[in-house]
Formats: sequence, structure tokens, C-alpha cells
Amino acid sequence: MTRRKDSLPDLSGKTYIVTGATSGMGFTTAARLAQHGAHVYLCARSQAKGDASAAKIKTQYPGAKLSILTMDHADLATIVAAARHFLSQEAKLHGLVNNAGIMATPYAITKDGYEEQWQTNYLAHWVFTRHLLPVLKSTAAAERQTPGAVRIVNLTSVGHFNAPTGGINFEDTSLGKASAGLARYGQSKLANVLHAKVLHEQQCGQEIWVSAVHPGLVKTNLGERATSFPAPLVLLVKCYSALGGARDADSGSFTSLFCIAGSQFRREQSGTYFQPVAVAGNESAYAKDMELARKLEAWTEKEMRKGGWVA
Repeated sequence: MTRRKDSLPDLSGKTYIVTGATSGMGFTTAARLAQHGAHVYLCARSQAKGDASAAKIKTQYPGAKLSILTMDHADLATIVAAARHFLSQEAKLHGLVNNAGIMATPYAITKDGYEEQWQTNYLAHWVFTRHLLPVLKSTAAAERQTPGAVRIVNLTSVGHFNAPTGGINFEDTSLGKASAGLARYGQSKLANVLHAKVLHEQQCGQEIWVSAVHPGLVKTNLGERATSFPAPLVLLVKCYSALGGARDADSGSFTSLFCIAGSQFRREQSGTYFQPVAVAGNESAYAKDMELARKLEAWTEKEMRKGGWVA
């Protein structure tokens, strides 16, 4: 099994997009793909942040081929614009890593009218993926002789077990102002898994392989705004990390790299929920519920069409 960062194949001639690529696992995922010859688009909230991250990668890998896509997950219009910009520049896309995310943040509603974690972690990635599906499909068709040439990875979390009763609250996806931040986070991370399951169901016949990845406990800045964590849990996580229980971002990206470009990833593994390190995990009952997954897909498509973010 491909578990090491240096065991990826030569990716020359391939193009990848990584969201949330300016820090943490997104940054290390982008760096490792570039190290192995891929042209990587770094998604960043600003050109300056993207340029700084690209410069940092090039200090390690001077020949890295990098481009920037600017987007703000709290503003769906920027997601659409970024996708359209990519499509104006490239004719192929071999891999999409939906990595960006926030965790257990204070209750907030975006300018688009959705709870911040729900939009940042799920809706923005759904819209981005939908706009990129045509080029993913055409790339898979053009390279059909190479199984697994095109893949999608949705970063999720074991935190999806914290989703509310029923999994997704379709009546109020914000869960209300009094809701716990971990419940809102859990619902968004469950949605990431369900999205991957539906994509697998819809696209595996087109040879687009899809997976959902729980990276484990990783030392990143994901928890910087996580003010909704219960105090005892914060203390427990800090102690666990201090004792060496948390991986660094480079090690934390191994499973994502295996799923997006590893040569030992197999077609029959598409649709799988993975956990560290590159092994099938045991997702929640809600995450295995394909009826719920299809209901969420239908709800999301209707909502995003209503807002004008997809046709």
C-alpha cells in the first residue's frame, strides 16, 4: 500500500486542484503532488496568500509547476468564478482534492445565507465539483486506457459521527443559533462523505474514482477558530497532541495522497471512507445510508440552482 510521501508515481503531464492549499494538509498535499511532477492549482483566499505558498513550495522543489485560484468558501460567487477561470486555462483535470475546511466555529451565517461551516465545508465544494465535472469526465474519457487517471477526494472527519439525529437537518441546515458547533461541524463532515458516495455512484462508470478521507488528528491551524469545543475535550486533545498522538501535516496528508494519486489505489476502493493510514474506515450508519445521500444530493442541487450557482 502507498503509505509514504515518496512512493507516488511520476505525475508529469497531470493537473490537480487542491482547495485550502495555503496551510496544513492542503499545503503539503499540493507540495507532494508538485514534487512528483504534477501541475498543481493552489486554491487560496487571496492571490497574495497563494503566491506566498507557491514560493514556499518552490524553495523545496524549484521545478514545481504551480498556479493559483482565488476563492472564498464563504462567498459562492467566487467558487463559480474560480472554476470558470480554471476551465478557461486547462483542457484536462486529473484530480480534485476538496480539502478546505473550518471546525466548530462560532455560529455565523454567510452572505449567501447559509451556516458558515455548512457552506465552507460542504456547499462550496459541491458547487466547485459540479462545475468541474465536465472536464473531469472528458479527461477520464480521453485517458480511459489508464484506470484511475481521474480521481476526487473529499476530506472529511471522524467528527461526522457528531451529526444531529437524522444525519442532515433538511428543515434547518444551520441547526439554529443555540446548536453546538460540533454538531454543525459533524453535519458538514457527514455531507462530505455522502457527497463522495453519490459521486462514486454517479461517476465510477465514467472511471472517475472517488473517496472520502478522515486524516486523523493532525497538527494544523484547523482548530484556531474552534471556540465551540467543550473545555474538557479541548484539554484532552491538547494532552494527546503533546504526547505525540497527533501527526504533522505532512504525515496527515499521506492518505489523501494515496487516494488522489497512489498507484496502488484500486477501482474497487472507489466510494470508500478512508482513515489513517490509507485503510478503509468504519463510517457512521448515516454515512452508509445511500437514501440519505441521494436526498442530500437532490436538496443541494435544488438549493444551488435556486441561488444561481449552478445551471
